[in-house]
Amino acid sequence: MEMVLSDLKLNQKAKIKKIASTDSVLTRKLLSMGVLKGVEVVVTKKSVLGDPIEITIRGYNLSLRKDEAYQIVVDA
Repeated sequence: MEMVLSDLKLNQKAKIKKIASTDSVLTRKLLSMGVLKGVEVVVTKKSVLGDPIEITIRGYNLSLRKDEAYQIVVDA
């Protein structure tokens, strides 16, 4: 099922499908942090209001703003 990273629940796993951002600076930033198509992510922490979101990707923890996570399309 296709959804965005910010919609995942705590401890839910998914594979990255694409980065849907039209902002090239954000896209480059995400790519440089290892957010690549086909990579598995796990949501490890979410604040009470859902911002920021912490994920585990490629063996390390990454904290993303909710608006950044909203740009990442995943298959859950």
